Amino acid sequence: MSKNRRTPSVYSNNPAVFKYGMMVLSVIVICIFLPKQPRFRFEYEKGKIWMHEDLIAPYNFAILKTPNEIRADREQVLESVYPVYDNHTETKGEETERFLAEFEGKWKGSGQEDREMGLYSQTVTQILAHIYDRGVIGLTKKFQTKGEHYNFNLVTNNITEKKNTAEVYTRETALAYANSIIDSKSSITEKDWLKSLVGDYIQPNYVYNERLTDKLIAEAINNISTTRGMVQRGELIVANGSMVNNEVFQKVESLRMAYEEEAKIGGDRNVVVIGQFLVVGLVVTLLMVFLYLFRIDVFSNNRLLSLILLVVTGMLIVLSWSLKLKLSSLYYIPFCIVPIIVRILFDTRLALNIHLLMVLVSGFFVPNSFEFAFLQVTAGMVSIYSIKTLIKREQFLISSVIILLTYFVAYLGIILIRDGSIEDVGYASFVPFIVSVGLTLLAYPLIYAFERLFGITSDVTLMELTNTNSSLLRELSYKAPGTFQHSLQVANLAEAAIYKIGGNALLVRAGALYHDIGKMQNPQYFIENQTKGYNPHDGLTFEQSAQIIISHVSKGIDMAHKHQLPESIISFIRTHHGTTRTDYFYNAFIKAHPDKIVDEQVFRYPGPIPFSKETAVLMMADSVEAASRSIKEPDAENISNLVDKIIDGKLAQGQLRNSNITLQEVEAIRAIFKRMLMSIYHVRVDYDVKKTREVE
Repeated sequence: MSKNRRTPSVYSNNPAVFKYGMMVLSVIVICIFLPKQPRFRFEYEKGKIWMHEDLIAPYNFAILKTPNEIRADREQVLESVYPVYDNHTETKGEETERFLAEFEGKWKGSGQEDREMGLYSQTVTQILAHIYDRGVIGLTKKFQTKGEHYNFNLVTNNITEKKNTAEVYTRETALAYANSIIDSKSSITEKDWLKSLVGDYIQPNYVYNERLTDKLIAEAINNISTTRGMVQRGELIVANGSMVNNEVFQKVESLRMAYEEEAKIGGDRNVVVIGQFLVVGLVVTLLMVFLYLFRIDVFSNNRLLSLILLVVTGMLIVLSWSLKLKLSSLYYIPFCIVPIIVRILFDTRLALNIHLLMVLVSGFFVPNSFEFAFLQVTAGMVSIYSIKTLIKREQFLISSVIILLTYFVAYLGIILIRDGSIEDVGYASFVPFIVSVGLTLLAYPLIYAFERLFGITSDVTLMELTNTNSSLLRELSYKAPGTFQHSLQVANLAEAAIYKIGGNALLVRAGALYHDIGKMQNPQYFIENQTKGYNPHDGLTFEQSAQIIISHVSKGIDMAHKHQLPESIISFIRTHHGTTRTDYFYNAFIKAHPDKIVDEQVFRYPGPIPFSKETAVLMMADSVEAASRSIKEPDAENISNLVDKIIDGKLAQGQLRNSNITLQEVEAIRAIFKRMLMSIYHVRVDYDVKKTREVE
């Protein structure tokens, strides 16, 4: 569990007033944005049993058509609307006159004999007259969906007649006709030349009128009825225990929409607001009770509480905004972003609790609320489970893929249950889930923003801090290589122990890597960095040596603040020695000055003592690892005795009394430390004959 930076005064002045004021403000803001019309009180699904009392029509209402029925009507209407073409009667005269005006010049330019010019001119004139009398049409691709030919309306001098494209020429078929006529004329010698000439004067005279056609289509679509039949007042719609088949579902759906439409006009908004205030207030209260019972640290911290309420309120405002915009699908909303943010910033239980409460509130205002709740709860649970232990950044992407698959499987299952046919699956319905999961990736920058604004240390930040290539750890490995190796070993010991007893492994590893950074100031004064034959303490008094050793804590805190390390990491630096003594220099002083009164505080670390499991585990791991280096014969017995001596000493000195750690957990830590140290020093454990037989 991450600890956080100093609490600003805005949160600490009158904390109780601020806390409950935030709760009330959140409830008010949520209620302001939520839809205000009364809600249809029945829950139903196609293919399920009607679990309510008999539903009697309270008034007359029309039965709405299903989307498939409206789509079929639309297709039928579109088939009945013919495209409109204008007959440009002047095209025949214009093209014929242009031909006659240009023909003589082209004839002479080709070097033909003058006596044949009249024959050629007459032939082309007759061809053009026939083609334009029959008509040349410019086809429109969108009306060629069911074959090459289609019906159309031809407007000639405001008179409309129905025709088919098979009855007229296209430019290609007109040119083919002209070529065939020219080929049939044995008197024409320059056929190829004449064929190339005719094509220049064949243009469509039946021209598509897009504006008028679109107008006719729009009018036809607007005239499509969205209803089919009526339900009379007092008529039984569905009886208790009956199956909600397609017909019943459509009647109930039509009643719901009629009810909500009427409620917009006649419903009492004030009464609705009171109901919303009660429901939302209850949910926020349940959240506060959960925090008080299971996360008192968050409940007591108004800064963290305000973050949680901000996230929940923000998501419900987005939902309300989407309802008012009437999005085609509410599944575009990235609901899973909330449990991911809460999981990364806090823990799994809190993330799941908040997500469930938020979905419950949303269910009052969305259509098909059970379906919505099922999809969002399952996806939210998967999003939480998939990042239970965040180790790598790509887990966000992996989690997104798993969430998307969950949406797909759950939604496909719902459709199959509801419709009973895989043919009815509209694959476009899966697009909102893809968009939603894509938007869920915004959790990553939002987590960073919340960390900065509210002073929280998330697993993402801890993951970055544990990278040994960070500037501060690189500096430690260069200036104090022995201390760096010691820190790595402590990190391994502490991480293994915290995994065993339960806790934030990333946090304790990060704390272990940085707990001794203060030794970089005077690395040669610490034994792990000293070379043989030289000890700088030889020229100092015992008090001076003790103060240099003790000062690595305060210097480490200063360095951590300078490099802007989170307060949760600084807590490990501050507490890893607690209020223990530098016993070596203390005992040496007493031995050297038996008659002198000793000020014990000179030899004692300032503290405080560890306050959590993580800081307690680090203290024990630090002491055990450091002491293990002094063992001359690291066998199983010596290592076991050393671990017991170190941990018993911490317990006897009261260093673990504030860390909320049990004796059972301490015993588990002993076993972990002993096993890992034996592995480090390659100690072979001797088994007696009985144990060997049991293993065999």
